[in-house]
Amino acid sequence: MKTIFQKIADREIPAKIIHEDDLCLAIHDIQPQAPVHVLIFPKRLVARLDETVPEDQALLGHLLLTAQGLAKKLNLGAGFRVVINNGPHGGESVPHLHVHLLAGRQLGWPPG
Repeated sequence: MKTIFQKIADREIPAKIIHEDDLCLAIHDIQPQAPVHVLIFPKRLVARLDETVPEDQALLGHLLLTAQGLAKKLNLGAGFRVVINNGPHGGESVPHLHVHLLAGRQLGWPPG
């Protein structure tokens, strides 16, 4: 069964896409946890961070550099947070690796 992110990548369901390249997509989260909440995910299925392998190094770097580029594009100079949830106790709700880019308000610490 496809994840929601695979369905978005295959254009089976709509999403507010703000970035796309050969490796990943970025969309606005439909349940934002901050004024700016973007999800960045690889087009190919990688279930979660702890299932990545050394060959995924370039993809992982690409996801973070995409987050950086989107932060600049969205004028998030006051600051932003990048989050990757891993597993049920880590807050993972979709078994498809994705990066949360959060901003637009003062973010508290510790999270969760």
